[in-house]
Amino acid sequence: MEKEFIKPMDITDIESRIKQRAAQIESELRGYLDVTDDDYGILYDAMRYSLLAGGKRLRPFLALEFARLAATSRGLDPDAAEASALAYASAIEMIHTYSLIHDDLPCMDDDDLRRGKPTNHKVFGEANALLAGDALLTLAFEVAASNKLASPETNCRAVVLLSTAAGANGMVGGQVLDLIGESSRLGFDTLERLQSKKTGELIRASSLLGCYAGGADEGLIAAAERYSMGLGRAFQVLDDILDVVGDTALLGKPIGSDAASDKTTFLTFMTPNEAYAYADRLTRDAVSALEDYDGADVLCELAIYLSKRNK
Repeated sequence: MEKEFIKPMDITDIESRIKQRAAQIESELRGYLDVTDDDYGILYDAMRYSLLAGGKRLRPFLALEFARLAATSRGLDPDAAEASALAYASAIEMIHTYSLIHDDLPCMDDDDLRRGKPTNHKVFGEANALLAGDALLTLAFEVAASNKLASPETNCRAVVLLSTAAGANGMVGGQVLDLIGESSRLGFDTLERLQSKKTGELIRASSLLGCYAGGADEGLIAAAERYSMGLGRAFQVLDDILDVVGDTALLGKPIGSDAASDKTTFLTFMTPNEAYAYADRLTRDAVSALEDYDGADVLCELAIYLSKRNK
């Protein structure tokens, strides 16, 4: 029998929450790039082009919602916790955007479309796209380290987490495994390790940044880790499925790129139906990680909603 918290959700409510969060973070991000410089304005144009291009804003969503959950679980003010998490939410989105810019470059995936628009290097050239990604990465650390609504100790903890999640033992390491998987067949265990780093680490970091901002105890931090692992892996399984059965118009990027590059994906080992079932199991485990926490409904509904997505 399913637990009560795994219930049919009101899609309108969770979609509305996602849109509200996306608008909130978009406004915050815009403020960080409200810069005019005649000498190298093209750099800021390229940064804005990708950072303000929309998207789900999943990672900031997780940071803000976990901040509220952490504060609520300790009887603290969730609004104050959310305000404290905004800088961290912005930083993680900058890192995510930099990774997308670089991922689209000819030396990596060589993609022409991202979110239905020409990729950064198609508009600004490869060199400027590379530099825009570099600038967003470094700006992320500046933003997190100078968060005035959190203590210096919490900011330091946040920067260490961001560095680890984005670096050689996190997202970048996962990208290297991904490149290896284009020229040689990876085993299933290696594929799971790849995706836990390339996709999962930033999702995990987003959740933990919210926990830090909200003053979470070790129990919630452990629950957030488990939730993030399930959510992140399920998200990637769905990405692999949609690259085969998705709609380019809905996705805003070409489908079939994984097969074209002979990349090892979850569909190397599963049929689409088996992959859907695997994503469902991962989602259920993510949701069950938060079963003991009042106020976790939004995060649970997010996981279920993302498991049903078509873009």
